[in-house]
This record gives sequence, C-alpha cells and structure tokens, in this order.
Amino acid sequence: MHIFYTPDIASAHYTLNEEESKHCSKVLRLDVGDVVQLIDGRGGFYEAEISSVSKKHVDLKVISSQQDYGKRNHHLHIAVAPTKNIDRLEWFLEKATEIGIDEITPLICDRSERRVVKEERLDKVITSAVKQSLTAYHPRLNPTMALADFLNKETSANKLIAHCMDGDKTYARDLVQPHQSYVVLIGPEGDFTAAELELALQNGYKPVTLGQTRLRTETAALYACFELNYVNR
Repeated sequence: MHIFYTPDIASAHYTLNEEESKHCSKVLRLDVGDVVQLIDGRGGFYEAEISSVSKKHVDLKVISSQQDYGKRNHHLHIAVAPTKNIDRLEWFLEKATEIGIDEITPLICDRSERRVVKEERLDKVITSAVKQSLTAYHPRLNPTMALADFLNKETSANKLIAHCMDGDKTYARDLVQPHQSYVVLIGPEGDFTAAELELALQNGYKPVTLGQTRLRTETAALYACFELNYVNR
C-alpha cells in the first residue's frame, strides 16, 4: 500500500499537492479507483480512494479513518548537538522517528563542531521516515537553540542530561515511568563542558548515564530514545 503525508487533511475529500500528485500518478502510476493510505502527523490514519487524476493534481476520497493511531503513553523530547557530519544527524532523525519520538531540538554547545543546520532538509528526513515506518505522528523539529537559551525554557517535563564526566549518575531507565514527559540533553562529540553541566544541574536537570562505553553523539541520542521507549512499552 502506498503512503502519503497529508498534514492539512480536514475532510473526506483531499487533493494531494503538486509534488505528491506527480509522485502518485507519474512515478507510482496509480489511477482512479486505486486505494492509498494517508497520515496527517497528528495521529490520524486514513485509507482513501483516488477519484480523479490530472497532470498536477490527484483527488482522493477518504473511505476509512482512525485517530490516535499508534499513540504512545509518554512524550519524549531529545535536544541534541548537531554532528559535524550532517549525515549522522539525519541517521538519528530517521531511526528515532521509526522507534518513536515527539520532539527534537538541535542544540548548540560550547564544543559544537556544527552550528548551522538546514532545518527544512532535516524535516524532510523526518517526513520520509514517518511515511516509511507508517507512523501517524510526525515528530516536531524545533528551531536550533543555544544550550543556555534552551535551559531557560519553562517545561513540566522530567529533565535529564547524559554526559561522560565523573560524578554521580543514574541509569536513564531507572528514572523513567509511563505516562510522563521527558526531555533529554545529548552533547557534542567533545561532551558538555563542566560549566554547561553545572548550569543544567542548576536548572533542574538530573545527570544520567547511558552505559559504560563512550558513544558517538547520534548513537547516544538514539540509545536514549530506545531506552525511554523500551521502559514505557
């Protein structure tokens, strides 16, 4: 079954945008009467029948719908320093979307090797992963933020920071409970600085460990994503 991302669907009739219409009719060679699947990124999952096809527009009629499709019992936000090799960050976004994540914030730290990201490109990576994994919820990609600004944001979520420095740390899985919200900070390849860690602790973040080995940034972020989803099954 072919899947299309339709974030603005609001009725039983929908027209694919020009790009998706061309993909539907020219690449996939679908025609009137064929049935496709739609996801709106807000938990809506639909089956729809193609009612008309033109050069630039494909019209659909919804024949069934389901809300809260695949809804998870928690909210997960990972703020992660972009990697120098952007492909590694894109890999994390793809895999985290497949596993389950609600928000991602690119985080600029003192030791960040990359300070600029193309958010439109990253959002397309997420959308592609949403369609591939048949996920009805589209993770939110927030604007890139400096760590200090992010720490000043008000949040009711449980706040965790993963780091490699010495000191008392708890395994992330031991702090996680179902039906709650979590935000996890993952630093750059050189880790957070001592001053950044202290600032995070002052703002209520709890230090956690992700295991005994030193992980790459994108691996640590994905490990945290898996860990919190596994505990919340």
